[in-house]
Amino acid sequence: MHAIFFHSGGHSDVLQYGNTLSPQHCNDHQVLVRIKAVGINPIDIKIRTAPDRFPVTFPVIPGCDGAGIVESVGTQVQHFKPGDEVYFSQPGFNGRQGSYAEYVLVDDDLLALKPRSLSFEQAAAAPLVLITAWEALHDRANLHSEQTVLIHAGAGGVGHVAIQLAKLAGAHVITTVSNDQKANYAKRLGADHVINYCNQDVIATVLDRTNGKGVDIAFDTVGSNVLQSCFSCIRPYGDIVTILQPTSDINWSDARLRNARFSMEMMLSPVLLELSEGKSHQAEILRQCAQLFDANQLTIEVASVFNLSEAADAQQYLEQNHPIGKIVLTIPS
Repeated sequence: MHAIFFHSGGHSDVLQYGNTLSPQHCNDHQVLVRIKAVGINPIDIKIRTAPDRFPVTFPVIPGCDGAGIVESVGTQVQHFKPGDEVYFSQPGFNGRQGSYAEYVLVDDDLLALKPRSLSFEQAAAAPLVLITAWEALHDRANLHSEQTVLIHAGAGGVGHVAIQLAKLAGAHVITTVSNDQKANYAKRLGADHVINYCNQDVIATVLDRTNGKGVDIAFDTVGSNVLQSCFSCIRPYGDIVTILQPTSDINWSDARLRNARFSMEMMLSPVLLELSEGKSHQAEILRQCAQLFDANQLTIEVASVFNLSEAADAQQYLEQNHPIGKIVLTIPS
């Protein structure tokens, strides 16, 4: 099969496009998927630049997100059959293969049927950001109606999904962006107030919009200084959720003063730690979101589409441009 792979970490030019052995046989609980499209995520770049930090096998075929058609199933697989259109997020950890390839074996408890209303490209863009935003807002922060939520980087992959999920839950949404185009996009998604962090003071604006009280939930998708600012934006006894590793220079005094509840969100954990219940929960999130897509209550933004052979260019584009929505690789028939 054709695939993208690398033998050592580094810049995007380490990514090679060529032939490699195709997966042959499913184990009892695996499904062989013929990939039609692949979503690119920042974690793909982190694995490429520092593969020694992750349980990968060389040569590494990167990629977590994929959408495609079931080719065959293991003997114990009950909910999928050849011909089903599916989508998933499965990092290539602990002996697994990533999704930048024509075929991949996927654990059946990570799969969900593809939303009927989405193309393969749209479906491939969705899983990791859907799971991340859902787990952060619903599972970590216990989001409910009438709350006020601050979502950083609202036009990004995770951010643009988080805005929609928060609005569906009945929350009031404040979000941050870097330019007018992204501000207009966030408003179209339903954000109630948009802050351009390039020319507005985020903390002062958040406190002004909440009458000095602060938000109920602050969702950090950026890290470092943005996480630090969340401590001043949160109300006493509020929730802070981050998807980044806090740096050693973070000052926690404001968070402690407010008695804030702090949560980490890393959607890779169920595969990293081989947690069966966690994997099944993530598939259930994808099933619920498929219903929302098909009911026209949720959308996914595809910023640009590249061919599989152009994976290095696609990753470089993501690193340099920080576009609205997601970057996708397509695999021609």
